[in-house]
Amino acid sequence: MMSRLERLRALMHQQQLDGVIISKPENRVYFSGFTGSSGVLLVSGAENRLITDFRYLEQAEAEAPEFIVIRHGSDQNPTLKMEIDIMGLKRVGFEGDFYTWDAYRRLTEVAAEPVAVHLDELRIAKDAQEIALVRQAVLLADKAFTHVLSYIKPGVRENDIALELEFHMRKNGAEKIAFDIIVASGKRSALPHGRASAKIIEVGDMITMDFGAVYQGYHSDITRTVIVGRASAKQREVYNLVLTAQLAGVAAVAPGITGREVDAAAREIITAAGYGEYFGHGLGHGVGLVIHEQPRLAPGSEIILSPGMVVTVEPGVYLPDWGGVRIEDTVVVAAAGAEVLTASSKELFELDL
Repeated sequence: MMSRLERLRALMHQQQLDGVIISKPENRVYFSGFTGSSGVLLVSGAENRLITDFRYLEQAEAEAPEFIVIRHGSDQNPTLKMEIDIMGLKRVGFEGDFYTWDAYRRLTEVAAEPVAVHLDELRIAKDAQEIALVRQAVLLADKAFTHVLSYIKPGVRENDIALELEFHMRKNGAEKIAFDIIVASGKRSALPHGRASAKIIEVGDMITMDFGAVYQGYHSDITRTVIVGRASAKQREVYNLVLTAQLAGVAAVAPGITGREVDAAAREIITAAGYGEYFGHGLGHGVGLVIHEQPRLAPGSEIILSPGMVVTVEPGVYLPDWGGVRIEDTVVVAAAGAEVLTASSKELFELDL
């Protein structure tokens, strides 16, 4: 936590801030360790304070030893104002990408000179501890995928598959699922975000499963597409195309490369095969305390990758009234290139009936 606070204070110095108010849950956890659902951090050049309510006092003391814990009443703002005045803070940063207009209006009654700052950039590269937690979240998802392959058969519902994935991950240590599980089969697999439905699995269906686990606050994200029975020639063609593009995207991940360049490495393969209009989303996104964060791997992304960043690589082809294929790994940007955390095989699984 101390190194994170040091980087925060360096940003404060750069922007000439006397202090920073931190309210966004993921930033609150990142800079303090406090995992409660209510509270605000107040950090100055020399002091760290965590303002929360009666429910979380003991938890805050245990989880955030670098912070002085202060209890507020029914409204945190009077306490926040009192602490700002006691600390003599004038120019105070706040998370401009998080506050609503009403919250900002109330903030102007608390801080004399509020200044919008963006703190997410301080989380963009993960340290060794964070990568270890992501790795564990990835492992939980990998194990769930292996397990669910023996469960899938004609007659089960997409909802059943999603429930089986969630149960397996949570039974084996996940706090929760990383997002609403996507299970899209048959023609529904052409829906990039086709959440699990009551549709019954049939022979010949392609099934796209996109899911992840949360472990100690950190997320994983995996997508695999399987076939129930033998693949048709077209299913095999599209699958192999997406796999080729996915491998090219992974190979392009390296320090010094922009998100746009990584995206292009995969996108150009799909476009050259005549399917470019059917790949309508970015190649990937950052993963950490939030399931979708920076850096983005997308046509407009000029963010330069650096060691410690964790991203997904997930090209797809989605053909209306036919179906779709997506393959996704969670990847760490390492000094030598990409370290793929996802261990699940990317071979075309043709599931026995």
